[in-house]
Amino acid sequence: MKRIMLTLALMGTATAQTTIEFWHSFGDAKRTGWIQARAEEFNKANPEYKVVPSYKGSYNDSLQATILAARQGKPPALVQIFEVGSQLALDSGVFQPVSGIKNVDFSDYIKPVINYYTINGKVNSLPFNSSSPVLYYNKDLMKKAGLNPNQPPTTFGGMLDACKKIEAAKLGVTCFGMSLNGWFVEQWMAQQGAPLLNNNNGRTARATSTNLDSQAAKNIFQFFKSLQDNKYYTYTGKLEDWDGSDAIFTNQKVVFHITSTADIGNNGEAAKKAGFQMGIGVLPIVSGTKRNGVVIGGASLWIPKNISKTQAEGALDFALYMTNTKNMAEWHKLTGYYPVRQSSIELLRKQGWFTQTPLQLVAFNQLTKTVPSPATAGGLNGAAIQTRKIIEEGVQKVLSGTSVDAALREAKARADAALSDYNANFK
Repeated sequence: MKRIMLTLALMGTATAQTTIEFWHSFGDAKRTGWIQARAEEFNKANPEYKVVPSYKGSYNDSLQATILAARQGKPPALVQIFEVGSQLALDSGVFQPVSGIKNVDFSDYIKPVINYYTINGKVNSLPFNSSSPVLYYNKDLMKKAGLNPNQPPTTFGGMLDACKKIEAAKLGVTCFGMSLNGWFVEQWMAQQGAPLLNNNNGRTARATSTNLDSQAAKNIFQFFKSLQDNKYYTYTGKLEDWDGSDAIFTNQKVVFHITSTADIGNNGEAAKKAGFQMGIGVLPIVSGTKRNGVVIGGASLWIPKNISKTQAEGALDFALYMTNTKNMAEWHKLTGYYPVRQSSIELLRKQGWFTQTPLQLVAFNQLTKTVPSPATAGGLNGAAIQTRKIIEEGVQKVLSGTSVDAALREAKARADAALSDYNANFK
């Protein structure tokens, strides 16, 4: 009888365990392994929960899979969604603000990061993997061109001047290369204090048009035209080819490169293997403008509606555990993503991390000096995936010889139409 009672008791314990499915978009062993290890730690400390992380494909694939699962009544309890998917996530109606699940103090999260995910006064999701763009440069090639490797260009004009010297040095390399990505255009709009979208970047009301007819947008497209006219720029020919553009830089085919802070570790290792010294500088901005700061990139953690209160609280507890001070410091060391918490930055300072890896300090300073505004908060745009591609194709046309004004006119018309089509679903 005692054995039967013990068996029943154990079965009762197993049944009482709440499963927390966590869908994410990291397919590589390094980051997937880190997430799995955190889940196992959390499960051990909280036996009433069982967090089950699983890879669900790209950011967009994962978001669409979550919306479909939610409409079928089987949503995961936690999902990683890319920053420009925020409006889509909100409009889907299948998520709940994390600030409404239980009382959480968000004051430790880095201000420009938490600001992106704070919409209509509610924190909708918890920051997780966050990044912004910085300038990467080859110190050895800069020296060969007669440039000071400790003074990389900080403006568009400075970049063009440096390119002129590199060209004159006949090093057999191109001056500048970067992925052709709308994310960078969004960053350069924000750096000029200019929202990409109307209605304060879609934050005071739903965005209905882009600001691609502004002087700020013209400044960016003109920069690409100047680079192309002088043969200072190269890329793989593909849109959003992050890896290909990194390879151009690490294979020493360009002196300057712009990409995410999340690549500092990987590009640094590749530079060592290739035998050159890599430097990191702030994102160069339009000459003569005030530096306003960067828009956060990456992704955050969302919790669907229509799950039990226990699941929602467990999902939030795990999200808070995974993004606590210690874990975010370790995540940053492993990946190069920002650690999202102010206390994590302080911990890294105490550990001497920035003395060991001074390149990371440039990125942190750029982020923490960001001036809060609708421009730097980032644009909320349900058609963001389409409009990003339209902007990229606009830049590509400039690189192919189309005039800046004509390329911007067409890009604005197409992007505004995409917004209008999307918004028609919410009248």
